[in-house]
Amino acid sequence: MFKGLTFKRTFQFLSLVLISICCSQCKTDPLSAEASLDNMTVEEGFEVKLIASEPLISAPVALTFDNQSRIWALEMNGYMPDTLGTGEDQPSGKVVILEDEDHDGVMDTRKVFLDSLRLPRALCLIEDGLLVGEPPYLWYYEIKKDKPGKRVLVDSLYADEGNVEHQPNGLLRAMDNWIYNAKSAKRYKKDGDRWIIEQTHFRGQWGISQDNYGRLYYNHNSANVIGDYFTPGLGATNKNQREVAGYNMSIVPDNRVYPAHATPGVNRGYLPGVLDTTQRLVNFTAACAPLIYRGGYFSAPYRLNSFVAEPAGNLVKRNVMTLDSGYAASGVQAYQDREFISSVDERFRPVNLHDGPDGALYVVDMYRGIIQHKTYLTPYLKQEIKKRNLTLPLVCGRIYKVVPKGKKPDFRKMPEDPQVLVRLLADRNGWIRDRAQQILVDRKSKDVVPALIKALQSNNINARMHAFWTLEGLHALEAPQVLQFLKSQHWPLRMQALSVLPSVINKATAAGYVQVLTAPAMLGDKLAAPYLGFLTNTIRKFDPAAADLMQNQLLKRYAAEKFVADAVISNLEGKEEAFQKQVLRQFPDTALVINKQLKTIVTNKFNARNSDDPKETERKYPRGAALFRTNCQTCHGADLNGIKSLAPPLNKSEWVTGKKERLIAIVLYGLTGPVEVNKHLYTKPEIMADMPGIAGSNEFSDEDIAQLLSYIRDYGRNKADKVKQPEVAAVREQLKGRDKAFTVEELLSHKVTK
Repeated sequence: MFKGLTFKRTFQFLSLVLISICCSQCKTDPLSAEASLDNMTVEEGFEVKLIASEPLISAPVALTFDNQSRIWALEMNGYMPDTLGTGEDQPSGKVVILEDEDHDGVMDTRKVFLDSLRLPRALCLIEDGLLVGEPPYLWYYEIKKDKPGKRVLVDSLYADEGNVEHQPNGLLRAMDNWIYNAKSAKRYKKDGDRWIIEQTHFRGQWGISQDNYGRLYYNHNSANVIGDYFTPGLGATNKNQREVAGYNMSIVPDNRVYPAHATPGVNRGYLPGVLDTTQRLVNFTAACAPLIYRGGYFSAPYRLNSFVAEPAGNLVKRNVMTLDSGYAASGVQAYQDREFISSVDERFRPVNLHDGPDGALYVVDMYRGIIQHKTYLTPYLKQEIKKRNLTLPLVCGRIYKVVPKGKKPDFRKMPEDPQVLVRLLADRNGWIRDRAQQILVDRKSKDVVPALIKALQSNNINARMHAFWTLEGLHALEAPQVLQFLKSQHWPLRMQALSVLPSVINKATAAGYVQVLTAPAMLGDKLAAPYLGFLTNTIRKFDPAAADLMQNQLLKRYAAEKFVADAVISNLEGKEEAFQKQVLRQFPDTALVINKQLKTIVTNKFNARNSDDPKETERKYPRGAALFRTNCQTCHGADLNGIKSLAPPLNKSEWVTGKKERLIAIVLYGLTGPVEVNKHLYTKPEIMADMPGIAGSNEFSDEDIAQLLSYIRDYGRNKADKVKQPEVAAVREQLKGRDKAFTVEELLSHKVTK
């Protein structure tokens, strides 16, 4: 479409023309890509380089690189064309391929691989095809000379619930050869022509990343960095266990941000404490795209730092991480009063961050005035958008990369030679290591197995871990190699061996593994103890007596350790009551963590059994149930029991079953701050998100809201009387003119809700 140097000579002119056409009446004009770059500040010692902008790219939300270092980018052109979301459901999204033909660091050409997509949100290259998340579907397209071939439906329910802000995304190919998502509890793997879908932990909201050990990191819009202490494939096997210690942990609890300019145009800027005295955002409100930088190109103080995008504040934050202190990970903000990247251009909207083949840090800038979805768009923010004419333009988008000042990273392509790919498993750039592993697995390169086994002895620990998981992906990892890692003095290698066992153990090898796992040295290893807890069911399939021995020894040594207790409980679905009695006989102290955790689960199961069938409630209020799944479930959980670090439970909540006027007011205008539910005070970091109101949305009629609230009030153990449309209308009328969320104190004192 735009070729080579012809585009380079004309793209600035075309960009300015497009902006002039769209925004000639703007009070605060949008900026060309070059001008926006001039209004950006980056940490001393770095520079930001523009590598693509309109018309080469439009409304990008995610990207990935192929083996030739070309960018495959997703364009979500349909997102929020105006404050009503007019035409958002139109098939205007695209997957485009951008290429830097002369290797000067600027993209030259654009090819449209797919078009006519509805709000596409995730993509992933695997084997000879491309995964694309297009709600509600996950598709796999074969790639034939940069054109789509056969299309296969991988998952018809990939993103079937929630709105645009609350649907699965990410499609991260992790070290363990599975594909993981944010805002999802599913993982995927391609096995020949078959796609395997398994349950995993529910993680995050927008964006997902991994560290060098294969642990995952994510966040929510109000949280800096959340993540896992343990590798991702363990501990998600007990549906009665709502939380598993070590997963969904607050890794960087400090949520303070430091925008470079006044930011009144945030969704709840009218609330006390959201903006400071200079009208700048105080804490994250749109945190997304956490990236553990593994590019290897930055100097040592920046390696394995986490970077987090905040599009509402027009900034990218840097956190210094501690990732190798046992199994726990932690981090602190790199500095106070400033950010790694900040801009005074309020349309600078960093929505995704990526490592690249060259080691640079890539920033995906959607470049939109409206970044808040219509479902949660407050009247206050609508006025701010109108005041500064932020709706247009809709044709912009930029991709930047951050590099050390004065340095030009080398252009890199992945080699064809599989032996060279094995050597690249030791590369300093984590993107290169990941991609080398993926290519070898995708191509089923069994001829490199001897070289991979040799790489297990490398002095480079990253090479050893990647070689280990490459062998697993090729179905060529054998017991001697696993046992070697299990007995290693290096914890990261023991971690990988413990993590891989469910994938490789069989009748022939079980005895050898059991001997090592039940040895005093392993049982006394505090770092390994949670992993052993997760593995007891795996061992039980082959040696029940050994599994009982492991379990008993773990309880004797670690009954007061929450990570071990939850790991053991993760294997007990359907057996919690019997196990509780067994543990109480052995450890009668009810204050022990294992007993407290079991009591909670057994109580929850009892309550669930004594609740009415939720399907009956759905039959009574089908519209309410559908609205709940789309707008409420992603924060409050499918069972209304809340989601850790997001929102409190609605089941057995006095706010739900109490005065209808109070509940209606909350749903219409939202609730902010700490809230007590069923004698438990929920506040940060246990929950992070404020409850947004929907009074300003044209999507919900009073009858819709009545149906939704009736469904919630009749669900599970709530059993309160239904809400009627006139009751919603009456509260809406009494609160007419209100444009802010309630606090608990205000709600309790307000005359409408008394």
